[in-house]
Amino acid sequence: MKDKIHPKYVEGTIRCACGFTYKTYSTREKMRVDICSQCHPFYTGKTKMIDSAGQVERYRRRFGETKATKILTASEKAKLEAEKAAKKAEAKKAKRTRAAKK
Repeated sequence: MKDKIHPKYVEGTIRCACGFTYKTYSTREKMRVDICSQCHPFYTGKTKMIDSAGQVERYRRRFGETKATKILTASEKAKLEAEKAAKKAEAKKAKRTRAAKK
């Protein structure tokens, strides 16, 4: 190896945004990462929806909504599904009463 052309190989610290730190060897002493195996949903098994920038709302303001392209949030979708289930149960009940009258 030639002298004075290679960077120093030192013990470094990798710090995640969640606060977890790793000790490793690298040419840099300190590194910061946004996500690690301690907080990544693939490794933790927990799913989390991150919409910190309000991307859905920004999209709605920019392009608007039509009847054919309505975008629903999770709570709106759950409410709509509950309404559909209630209507379906009501229709089933009405069908049974009509069949009983015959």
